[in-house]
Amino acid sequence: MKKEMLTILAATLLGLSSCKNNSTKAPETTADGDSISTAASVETEKPNTNYKPAFDGQTRIAAVKTQTAFEGAVLTKDLKKPWGITSLPDGRLLITEKEGTMRIATTSGTLSEPIKGIPEVDAKGQGGLLGITIDPDFNTNRMIYWTFSEKRPGGNLTSVAKGKLSADEKMIEGATVIYRATPVYDGDKHYGSRIVFDKSGNLFVSTGERSDLETRPQAQDLNSALGKVLRITKDGKPASGNPFEGKSGARPEIYAYGNRNVQGLALHPTTGDLWENEFGPKGGDEVNLIKAGKNYGWPTITYGIEYKGEKVGEGIQQKEGLEQPVYYWDPVVSASGMTFYSGSAIPEWNNNLFLACLSSKHIARLVIENNKVTGEERLLESENQRFRDITQGKDGALYAVTDEGRLYRIFKK
Repeated sequence: MKKEMLTILAATLLGLSSCKNNSTKAPETTADGDSISTAASVETEKPNTNYKPAFDGQTRIAAVKTQTAFEGAVLTKDLKKPWGITSLPDGRLLITEKEGTMRIATTSGTLSEPIKGIPEVDAKGQGGLLGITIDPDFNTNRMIYWTFSEKRPGGNLTSVAKGKLSADEKMIEGATVIYRATPVYDGDKHYGSRIVFDKSGNLFVSTGERSDLETRPQAQDLNSALGKVLRITKDGKPASGNPFEGKSGARPEIYAYGNRNVQGLALHPTTGDLWENEFGPKGGDEVNLIKAGKNYGWPTITYGIEYKGEKVGEGIQQKEGLEQPVYYWDPVVSASGMTFYSGSAIPEWNNNLFLACLSSKHIARLVIENNKVTGEERLLESENQRFRDITQGKDGALYAVTDEGRLYRIFKK
């Protein structure tokens, strides 16, 4: 009994000492002055696997907290399954709705009538009217580019289209499909798909590998457009200088490959580098820094497992010649659209990556320094919304849409 009492007393003293040390230790900070809790990540749930990260900070990084007071205001609840959002030159917002319509929203939340003239979409499952961007010369040519799931003989696929917004903003004039990510497959999942302009005026387009075991291997196939990041011209042709240009058996439009289902693309505002995020299976959502010609590993390597619990393939996470994610989540957050912040209203957010998260119902903020994630924060968790896409407005605010039909403005109080 005496021995047991001594053991309990020692454990108690150790616990008190530990608490005292934690409470008096000065918080560490990032280079931008964000406070970091070195004791905890924002993630509190157990991972699905016992897989080990390839390097420190690749997952469950320490939490950060924005020091500037901000708020997320609901501008409207009247959108219908919004999927993509981008800013127009005058500050208004152009939004796609999954079932096949586009809307223009003011920054006070007033919505236009649905814009007509858009080709029919295949909206079953994960399909529909998806990513959207505007021409860098929109002020003079009024051209819009978007991705969508399109019915084709034998199934469907991810397509890229363009058209001109009419002067009265009621129509898309001359809508034309400029690219189709073949092969066709009869399914309703993993279309990708985001679309952004690079600095040379070409388009980056992301695709999914269509989910099924049958199509998964095509993410590794350079003669397939599935599971890829593509780089094409405004007319849908392979962009000059792509890494597989002139290579036998490879599609010249491919920029990077080995991707699962890419629903986030964004250019870093300082470096100009292309970043993406993609869904993992059960665990293993990724953020990647995309480099020309690189292989991002799916389905050969992954930090996730099958939904039923078994390993994916050989169950390996690293292999020579395959790129590691900069960051991953297990359990998943189901990140979709994303954007970097470059506004002046909240300086501590500059060059931070913001991701709209579906299953975890929040907006993730990642602090990135020297291409490594150094802190993570969860915003608007209390809203209980499936955040689908996010963009920075012309006014420096962040604007986000949710599957439930909301448009949010996130800005300094």
